[in-house]
Amino acid sequence: MTRLIRFNKPYDVLPQFTDRGSTDSPRATLSDWIDLPGVYPAGRLDRDSEGLMLLTDQGRLQAWISDPQHKMPKTYWVQVEGTPDAAAITALAEGVELKDGLTRPAKARLIAEPEGLWARNPPIRVRKSVPDSWIELTIREGRNRQVRRMTAAVGHPTLRLIRAAIGAWTLNGLGQGQWEDLEVPNIPGPPRPKHVPNRQAIARRHAREEAEAKQEARVSRPKPGKSTGTKAGSAKAGSAKPRKPRKPRKG
Repeated sequence: MTRLIRFNKPYDVLPQFTDRGSTDSPRATLSDWIDLPGVYPAGRLDRDSEGLMLLTDQGRLQAWISDPQHKMPKTYWVQVEGTPDAAAITALAEGVELKDGLTRPAKARLIAEPEGLWARNPPIRVRKSVPDSWIELTIREGRNRQVRRMTAAVGHPTLRLIRAAIGAWTLNGLGQGQWEDLEVPNIPGPPRPKHVPNRQAIARRHAREEAEAKQEARVSRPKPGKSTGTKAGSAKAGSAKPRKPRKPRKG
């Protein structure tokens, strides 16, 4: 039976079940929070980011959720340095130029601090002289550290990043470090063609065309000896010996 779960990943947790980079002092991984053999993340969430992750034990479902070509929207709550003005919010929505190209159109708006938000451990660094604010940003692509680079490009570095939703799945009612099972959706298959070709009719048509081509070839082929322009006719005409002239009679 296919399984799909949602997990509220804490800060400083690797989005994988093993830590291959540090054996002496292993970092926190998903295995510290989830004891379910056979499930794997459907997409990533950076170690220094928090919030919603989806995990499943079915490869097709995992690919459907994480594949960028399906353009599944992802919504983030972003705490940024400073207070973005209307121009900055418009730039985030219309697309900002990054080193790897212009970002796709997104949804962006200023929001109040989300209700019931858990405290981060460790807390963010706050500068008393610089205020901070929250942005809700929804994107449909998944470049490396894209949200952080987008906010920095408009002059407001990210202080804290929380993924709040993936498609129709959200964090609602899920505490930090908690997970729960979800109803498995029906994965849409490839669209079927409206008109299915009749293979038997196509085969009959090909056979008929081939027979007609052979018939035309037989009709257009000349019969040997009937035409004077053929080699046979030329040889027959040239085989007769010329007659010798008669001598005139005497007296």
